Amino acid sequence: MDIGVALPTTVPGADGRQLVEFARRAERLGFHSLTVVDRMVYDNYDGIVALSAAAAVTERIKLVTAILLAAYRPSAVELAKQLASLDRLSGGRLIVGVSAGMREDDYLATGTDYRTRGRRLDAMIEELKDVWRGAGPVPGVGPRPAAGDIPFWAGGHSPAGLRRAAKHGIGWISPGGPPHKYPDLVTRFKGLWEEEGREGAPRMGANCYVSLGPGGKELATEHMLSYYAYMGTMAEHLAAGAITDEGRLRDVVDGYAANGCDELLLLSCTADPAHLDRIADVVLR
Repeated sequence: MDIGVALPTTVPGADGRQLVEFARRAERLGFHSLTVVDRMVYDNYDGIVALSAAAAVTERIKLVTAILLAAYRPSAVELAKQLASLDRLSGGRLIVGVSAGMREDDYLATGTDYRTRGRRLDAMIEELKDVWRGAGPVPGVGPRPAAGDIPFWAGGHSPAGLRRAAKHGIGWISPGGPPHKYPDLVTRFKGLWEEEGREGAPRMGANCYVSLGPGGKELATEHMLSYYAYMGTMAEHLAAGAITDEGRLRDVVDGYAANGCDELLLLSCTADPAHLDRIADVVLR
């Protein structure tokens, strides 16, 4: 199983120099991917911009939007150009993970319709593909992706989200949860994959929050209660699920690996690049 780490773009107070060093160190330590999450109405860095900075200081590591809320962006053509530019800048290392999202204010802020976000996302995926192959509403928008196309990865627990991933994606990314529940999700998704007539095996991913070292639990609680404040009391449940112990992290990694996960994406609750060394000591060495 591959291990990826998220750039701490949503951690309050994260400094741009920390993000750049985070990217450098993640590649040097041997992580498989760098990911970003997406929000509009929050004090976070834009994920596409952050991955562009990471692309400039790395050469090998995969760059993944996990997850990009594409449907709150008013223009699919502009988004296609941004993503293709990032892909070319990185030498073809980009994977576009997408989902419809749960926050209405993100859509209100950009003047897009929250109620039709799923249908809009389905249409945007097709339009992004059209633009990348030189078609689209006005042909000629460039640049072209490095390999002519960019793979999609998708998330979302809803029936529509799972179906979207099976139809358009290389696989599916779980938003999280205990490893022992993961096999049921894998089985369910593989059934949809087969129904869509897809060949080969889907790439199964999962997210997991991590905050190791002194004060790790407090940092996790502070970060997650802020980021998930819109979920009310559920934010406390999510914060309690963050991994703050090295032994538990090893158990979770082993559990996901045994239960069908191809790539586990670890989200740091601190912007300190040294946190990556703590994580690597547990999961890579």
